Amino acid sequence: MLRPLAIALLATALAGAAQVHAADRVTGRPFATRSEVYAPHAMAATSHPLATQIALDVMKGGGSAVDAAIAANAALGLMEPTGNGIGGDLFAIVWEPRTKKLHGYNGSGRSPRALTLAEFRRRGLTDVPAHGPLPVTVPGTVDAWFALHQRFGRRPMADNLAPAIRYAREGHPVHEVIAYYWGRSVPTLSKWPGFAEQFTLPCASGDAACTGGRRAPRTGETWKNPNLANTLEAIARGGRDAFYAGDIARGIDAYFRANDGFLRYEDLAAHRGEWVEPVSTNYRGYDVWELPPNGQGIAALQILNLLEPYDLKRYGFGSPEHVHLFTEAKKIAFADRAASYADPEYYRTSVAKLISKAYARERGKLISMDRAAKAVEPGVIPELNEGDTIYLTVADREGMMVSLIQSNYRGMGSGMAPPGLGFIFQDRGEQFVLREGHPNSFAPGKRPFHTIIPAFVTKDGKPWLSFGVMGGAMQPQGHAQILINLIDFGMNLQEAGDAPRIQHDGSTEPAGQAAAMTDGGELDLETGFPYETIRALMRKGHSVRFADGPYGGYQAVMVNPNGGYVGASESRKDGQAAGY
Repeated sequence: MLRPLAIALLATALAGAAQVHAADRVTGRPFATRSEVYAPHAMAATSHPLATQIALDVMKGGGSAVDAAIAANAALGLMEPTGNGIGGDLFAIVWEPRTKKLHGYNGSGRSPRALTLAEFRRRGLTDVPAHGPLPVTVPGTVDAWFALHQRFGRRPMADNLAPAIRYAREGHPVHEVIAYYWGRSVPTLSKWPGFAEQFTLPCASGDAACTGGRRAPRTGETWKNPNLANTLEAIARGGRDAFYAGDIARGIDAYFRANDGFLRYEDLAAHRGEWVEPVSTNYRGYDVWELPPNGQGIAALQILNLLEPYDLKRYGFGSPEHVHLFTEAKKIAFADRAASYADPEYYRTSVAKLISKAYARERGKLISMDRAAKAVEPGVIPELNEGDTIYLTVADREGMMVSLIQSNYRGMGSGMAPPGLGFIFQDRGEQFVLREGHPNSFAPGKRPFHTIIPAFVTKDGKPWLSFGVMGGAMQPQGHAQILINLIDFGMNLQEAGDAPRIQHDGSTEPAGQAAAMTDGGELDLETGFPYETIRALMRKGHSVRFADGPYGGYQAVMVNPNGGYVGASESRKDGQAAGY
């Protein structure tokens, strides 16, 4: 007799199957919502159509892919404040065609130096709060823009910021998914000073969406942010120091002093991001590149290494074996992630060992084809003795490609929005652990564990794919799934993103904090997986559930072997891939 959960999942699976078949196309691609985009010269894929068009305009005007990525990112901070802005951090991977080399940039900021672990204890806190002044860390985005521009830009920074400034003053219509998340954020964040005044609209008392006489903009409504326009203009005139060492920084200092915060002028003035070497593993002949910690990119590499011994192509997409093996590999990689991914200045784990084939063979012995693991401990990884998010990708006619991800972390961030500046500070500090001895334990001036990761793939030393998947702990899971879809299951670039996704949730603790998974976790399956697969997974011991929404947002640009580029932008976001 079927359990109630199984009955519900059966209904969901049948409904999902109907949706998938409804999306079938005459070309026979069962998961694609639209065709791939082809263009001979340049391509941009972002989570907002206007940002994509801005990127193309920049490149048509002689700008590089980096110029275009900066311009699009600045526009997204205005148009999609639900996921990013200049109050957040940024990571990027750049393919430079002249030297045929990948460059990585870690644009993550540090915790305030005036805030200590003892202060959290004095307040009786066992976790860093999700909102307010305590999770705020130095925002690294503006610094990252200028570092990338100095090395790879061709147009003046003022020209790159001009489109965002214009839209901030003139206004732009709010898109559907962005309006949805904006509406969810307003009731939570309106209590923090500066947020409601700058990120909501007046509303009548009878409006169910009203919070204190204010509400989020709705789909199709025009949104303006003149305060952000002023801030971006100051940055365009004065460079990065206008943000980190000028009047903006002094205003930020005063705001946090007045509102029980710890971020200071000195923290901003001391900030510098850093160029880092991307790291890789080879998966079936493709070199997959991620950035090293404090991000979680190497979890994707670990998952791929663990899956490489299995013939996923023979099992088929959506088969019980495919979903089970992926989930078990994720559990192992995330046990290591929780135990050892942290700021390398404080805890330098052996990345080389973590992403080695030998380590994958050792850890892969934990995978059973018949049973779902209920407990996974981290591997023995010695510490070395030495020493809600947007993703976009851009490629230009010279062959430069940029994989860039930027975020305020949880939703719209901390809610802390200094009056007159038009942006919200990130709450990335929530990822710290308030426990001494943990690699990711809070310390003054330390970078927290980071979820946002850009990705890049080369084949035979040549660029093949620049891509990313938004969404917290979903990101390395999404990276691995996209590549499995492309390489093992032979999907095209659009189909690989639209295909139903898997998300395993292995802990109720904030990402990066759990030391081990001890209960098997929950397996979320998007609509479209066959009921036979769901039933087989439950028999193996998986706790399967349906979740609507946590599967990320994918953008991708691939090199077309016939010349030019191929672009894709999935249907879970408002985005667009386009080229010329």
